[in-house]
Amino acid sequence: MPPTIYKSPHPDVPIPQTSIFTRVFAAQGPGDVGGFAGSMKAFTDAASGAYITRAQLRDLSLSFAHGLRTHPATAPSAKRGDTVLLYSPNSLAWPVVLFGAVAAGLRCTTANSAYTSGELAHQYTDSRAGLLITIEEGVSTARAMFAHLGVSRADGDKRIIVLGHDLGWAGGPSAQRSAESAGLLTMEDLLKGGKLEQEEKFEGALSNETTYLCYSSGTTGKPKGVETSHLNIGALLSIVPANFPTSTPQETMLGILPFYHVYSLTQVIHLPLVLGLPVVIQQRFEPVEFCANIEKYRISYTLIVPPILVVLARHPAAEKYDLSTVRYMCSGAAPLGKDLVNQVKQRLLKNRRPDEGLVITQGYGLTETSPTTHLLTIADCDRKMGSIGTLLPNLEARLVEDDDGDVDAKEGERGELWIRGPTVMKGYLNNVASTKNAITPDGWFKTGDVAIRDKEGYYYIVDRRKELIKYKGFQVPPAELESVLLTHLDIADAAVIGIDSIEQATELPRAYVVHAHPERVKTAEAKALFAKGVAKWIETKVAKHKFLRGGVAVIDIIPKSAAGKILRRELRDLAKQEASQTVKSKL
Repeated sequence: MPPTIYKSPHPDVPIPQTSIFTRVFAAQGPGDVGGFAGSMKAFTDAASGAYITRAQLRDLSLSFAHGLRTHPATAPSAKRGDTVLLYSPNSLAWPVVLFGAVAAGLRCTTANSAYTSGELAHQYTDSRAGLLITIEEGVSTARAMFAHLGVSRADGDKRIIVLGHDLGWAGGPSAQRSAESAGLLTMEDLLKGGKLEQEEKFEGALSNETTYLCYSSGTTGKPKGVETSHLNIGALLSIVPANFPTSTPQETMLGILPFYHVYSLTQVIHLPLVLGLPVVIQQRFEPVEFCANIEKYRISYTLIVPPILVVLARHPAAEKYDLSTVRYMCSGAAPLGKDLVNQVKQRLLKNRRPDEGLVITQGYGLTETSPTTHLLTIADCDRKMGSIGTLLPNLEARLVEDDDGDVDAKEGERGELWIRGPTVMKGYLNNVASTKNAITPDGWFKTGDVAIRDKEGYYYIVDRRKELIKYKGFQVPPAELESVLLTHLDIADAAVIGIDSIEQATELPRAYVVHAHPERVKTAEAKALFAKGVAKWIETKVAKHKFLRGGVAVIDIIPKSAAGKILRRELRDLAKQEASQTVKSKL
């Protein structure tokens, strides 16, 4: 029997086979940049108010590209096809250096700005990066990374490009260089030498060349580089508008999601340029600043994750500031529940006029699908609340019951979601085995997420086959934390699972550990003290989103199969029992 293949309710749309830079910035008439007036604001720095227009962004990017290709310090590592690593929180400089690197024909790998030197070293080496672009505060971590890799201080410094706090290049406030970054090459240095006449071209079959390398953990092991091509991104920008609302020239988006994450990289940096939607950049999410910026810049759109809605449902800033201009919030990276949506809407709508509506919706995707595959429209956000929406154009889906895809789930029943289409990644960098495990010979990407499709073609994510933990949209691979825990001298064995936190609307990493000297932790007090110490210890080893916020528990043995595989379901059941006992003890 042939497989059951679901199509999008939308007709296919044309997919341009071109460089993503060309796709975003190509002029369609005099004074035009990417289909809109070059004088239109592209990005604004929320803190200072400094901004760059669409024309300035294009020209600055081409200047940065010229500097990369011609400056004596960078040219050897900035040939077409080379890789540059971006290690920085959100800033006005981010779009300039990103599109500048793309215009120069480079691959860009984007690293979590909270990474430690050890975590950064893995991505730097695995991606085969040469140059590293970071902010002044990131220089010490970059230097520690190079030292970890056996690179001398002098050689490491030659590979670093610094993004300073000075916004003079954008007409903003000036700032002094830090002592730490003194003598290092800066973005401004690379902007001074002229600009490329045109970007590197990736037309036709060349559009399949890799342009971005975001890192995804998959289900096990260290993070893997996802090869995303110019064609992948071009396809995404062509299909998302089918379910995304149209905007007016007066509307603005607030960008608070981290740019290094594929969700923000594509939907906050790229998509607004295609839609003609200016973006105000906030460095990171902070509740008061978030609400204040919505009022100050009269924000209409913002892309979020569920924990931000938790804040809006409870934080006093949501009532202190005027948030009435926000009409569209789209959540991603983790499932969004009905109750939370209703809480936020009830709170934010109580002081609005009847004509000042608010849409809170959600979409679905993965790093490996560039990312968005489903999006719930404005028209259906209330009627189908809890759904990830319908499949976007040009994509196909399957729901399968087995690992090989031989058995399809029946209508309305659970099955692993498989996706096929032009946004599916090329594969995992330098990892043929993982690519074969993820993508079938006929092009289906196995998401690892279990979904239900209703009769109207709306999908609901109900479970996850993958063991990956998602903390506030960030990926936390259990195996990586387990490997760190096992370096603790007093831990003989360890396992990590995710536990659901209704209060925070996210999963929390929780560790179960076996003490190497059981006689030292015979009492409940001793176990609690040791567990607290382990939780504190790991905070010195990993990025903040990987902290064991779900706690640490000391147990006698880690449950495993005959083949040695950790039986995480047993640990999840144990965690539920512990939570139930805690509740009962409080009653």
